[in-house]
Amino acid sequence: MQTIEQIYTAEVEEKKSTFLAYLCPMNAFESLHVKLKNDHPKAAHIVWAKRFYNEFRQVVENNSDDGEPKGTSGPPVLNVMRGVELIEAGLLIVRYFGGIKLGTGGLVRAYGSSAKEVIAHAKLIPFLFKEILTCKTDYPLVPRFEHYTTTQNITVVKREFESDGVVWEIEVSEEEKEQFLLFAHTFERDGFKRL
Repeated sequence: MQTIEQIYTAEVEEKKSTFLAYLCPMNAFESLHVKLKNDHPKAAHIVWAKRFYNEFRQVVENNSDDGEPKGTSGPPVLNVMRGVELIEAGLLIVRYFGGIKLGTGGLVRAYGSSAKEVIAHAKLIPFLFKEILTCKTDYPLVPRFEHYTTTQNITVVKREFESDGVVWEIEVSEEEKEQFLLFAHTFERDGFKRL
């Protein structure tokens, strides 16, 4: 499986219709969809597809033809995403009608090629399951933990400063979790604890 970390765009023209494709991480999908509706009020359609994991680590897929003939736009976009095993991502395509009808086969090709074009410009990275790990350190240990998270590229989701120490929420893969717990284990007597 592969994913992305930022938004990518591409433009395709087919028989005077313009297709603006946007590929985004799943956490940006809803806000980007709203923004595109506001930025392109004269667009004929905003077609989309998305693939993500639910809390049970099952792949969830959804798509919308947004008024195009059923099955001619959303499913082809979703199929392109499946083909490159793209997950935790959404793909939206804004269409400006150019006056020439494309027909069902033409729509399938145009939306599919728009999806392929934006994915070709994207930097795809391997997808890793991550989880949030919560722990607490006494204040003397804070510099060591800051150094570790910085040098190991561990994402600190949240830090809360309390009277007796700092509560950390970090996002880690399975491998990062094992390494972090090995590192942190040596500080248990000095004021480290998992929450």
